[in-house]
Amino acid sequence: MKMIFAIVNNDDAPDVMKTLNQERIPVTKLASTGGFLMKGNTTFISGVEDNMVDHVIELIKEHSKRRTQLMPIDYSHYNAGVSTPYPVEITIGGATVFVVDIEKYEKA
Repeated sequence: MKMIFAIVNNDDAPDVMKTLNQERIPVTKLASTGGFLMKGNTTFISGVEDNMVDHVIELIKEHSKRRTQLMPIDYSHYNAGVSTPYPVEITIGGATVFVVDIEKYEKA
């Protein structure tokens, strides 16, 4: 048995949740925040049999789209106090997925 942790953009979370529910894949949804952009994410946690891992990851990938966004970066610490925010294009979205072994599973 494996535990899947999938971190997805909040914009993609409803589609991911709907798809996992339609496939009858047990999932827990947690609100989370990314450390770099400080934006909202959703973390999905799901315990599945080993043979289901690739299928679950594919479903998550299908519904977690990458996109670009402009983010203002303040370079004042490089320019001796001159603060001029400069927009930088970054890629957001997609999914970050971790899969770990489950030593024991018990439903009480």
